[in-house]
Amino acid sequence: MPATTQPNRPRRRRTAALLAATVSLATAGALAAALPADAHGNPSGKGSGSGHGHSSKPSRYQDVQLLSFNDLHGNLEPPTGSSGRVTELQADGTTKTIDAGGVEYLATHLRDARKGNPYSVTAAGGDMVGASPLISGLFHDEPTIEALNKLDLDVTSVGNHEFDEGAKELARLQNGGCHPTDGCYTDKKFKGADFPYLAANVLGEKTNKPILKPYWVWKKKDVKIGFIGVTLEGTPGIVSADGVKGLKFKDEVETINKYAKELQKQGVQSIVALIHEGGFPASASYNYDCDASGSGSGISGPIVDIAKNVTPAVDALVTGHTHNAYVCTIDDPSGKPRMVTSAASFGRLYTDTTLTYDRRTHDIARTAVKSANHVVTRTVPKAADMTSLISKWNTLAAPIGNRAIGYIAGDVNSTGTESPMGDLIADAQLAYGKKLDPETDLALMNPGGVRAGLTYKATGAEGDGVVTYAEGFTVQPFANTVNLQDFTGAQVIQALKEQVSGTNTAAPKVLQVSSGLTYTLDLTKTGADRVVTDSIKLNGSAIDPAATYRVATNSFLAGGGDGFTTLGQGTGDLVGTDDLTALADYLTANSSATAPLVPPAANRITVVQ
Repeated sequence: MPATTQPNRPRRRRTAALLAATVSLATAGALAAALPADAHGNPSGKGSGSGHGHSSKPSRYQDVQLLSFNDLHGNLEPPTGSSGRVTELQADGTTKTIDAGGVEYLATHLRDARKGNPYSVTAAGGDMVGASPLISGLFHDEPTIEALNKLDLDVTSVGNHEFDEGAKELARLQNGGCHPTDGCYTDKKFKGADFPYLAANVLGEKTNKPILKPYWVWKKKDVKIGFIGVTLEGTPGIVSADGVKGLKFKDEVETINKYAKELQKQGVQSIVALIHEGGFPASASYNYDCDASGSGSGISGPIVDIAKNVTPAVDALVTGHTHNAYVCTIDDPSGKPRMVTSAASFGRLYTDTTLTYDRRTHDIARTAVKSANHVVTRTVPKAADMTSLISKWNTLAAPIGNRAIGYIAGDVNSTGTESPMGDLIADAQLAYGKKLDPETDLALMNPGGVRAGLTYKATGAEGDGVVTYAEGFTVQPFANTVNLQDFTGAQVIQALKEQVSGTNTAAPKVLQVSSGLTYTLDLTKTGADRVVTDSIKLNGSAIDPAATYRVATNSFLAGGGDGFTTLGQGTGDLVGTDDLTALADYLTANSSATAPLVPPAANRITVVQ
């Protein structure tokens, strides 16, 4: 069968009603211990990373191939720059980078991996949509759902970005129907996801029940595996307040343990948790040995405590959110090693895990679990159906996406504590704020909202230095509004200190600031003291704690997002247009083909290390 052809797998439509110290981990060898001699008719009893080695006659044990990925974020086309590469550890200890990602290649890899594996299920760890490139985001991510249907995704958990446009829009992605404002984009009604979104720990405030299915059971003949899906409990702190209005997010561990018991009562003993929360590996290489000893191994972060406390009834954890790659074992509460995986982001990797099902106990024989991450290389043939899908949506997006909105004299990078791109966005929001209210004094931009930079070199036929609407969309895809609020000087100072204190103590979130606002960030100090109060100045004058300042932010920060509770306490609210429009208007007004915009110098924050 050609690699570009979609296999004829039986399908049925399923719609839903719907820090960090490195821990000591169990060795992978503990999971690779041999099964009894009758397993698969194979004396060693070991599963294989590709799921091969099935017996030709029924036996006690059946290998089930679990293919998984996470954090696709609507990246249908191959992601560019570092977002489109992975680092691979070589046998001699050196590393090399490999271009990776793109659903045309992901489809081919997954379809090839399934060959010879009749017991195969594909699952995802959330953030399939949201913060997406223009080809998907412009159409409220309908193209990505269509692609995931073609990929034969069986089930996914929700991620925090599934709530970017609110619960009603998520329900539409699940169940189908045209967008309530923008209508239908083609002559065919959007049919929604063929796979269930699982949201076990996301409850309606009024109903106190999950807004989507909490779990789903995969069945193949006499083999059954249950999947429980959750997102991180802290979702309300990293999503616009409007996106989570009317929702409650419950503890991940408590929720998984609750539904694991429910599945067991139904006779489902094999369980996989899909968790949109993750960890931080000791190595940047996707194929490092997490379970080896030494400084280059291990994993830290929130997923460690979650894995340590999730009931032993759960046999494996597919995770996400941190965009990192790892295949690790972490002991469950009974001290038994359990597989925990993540496949980076943007479709650059997929994980192939072998779960050996015991027909006698109806459970997974955890001594045989094996797993590995694989690169979605671009050296395989493209899947023809995905190429057609991309072409269709690009044709619809082209009239909007190809429009020039400005000109730049060089790359506007998005990296660093203070980035030129972050400064440019803050300047654009300050300029827009002054149009709404001339009394606007400054603008603050959250770093997580700066999704990319702008490159001088042309990505298409637009010409070097030309910024297109599509490129601007990639930078700011959230459709946040620009909001104006009044704060006292004391509140402005407190907001800056919240960058490095409270929930941001361990992992600072340094706001990008508009021209005229300067201060010193002393990283040799701890907590809130890292922001040097006496250094905070606006247009050369010290911030007056008793004075009132008009501040422009996006709606995410205006709702207190990212731990900036003070920014959720402003007064005199005025809601403006979306942030991308503000950026486009600024570029158009401040650049031309003969006088392109010079990237900001990123020298507003003095960093002491």
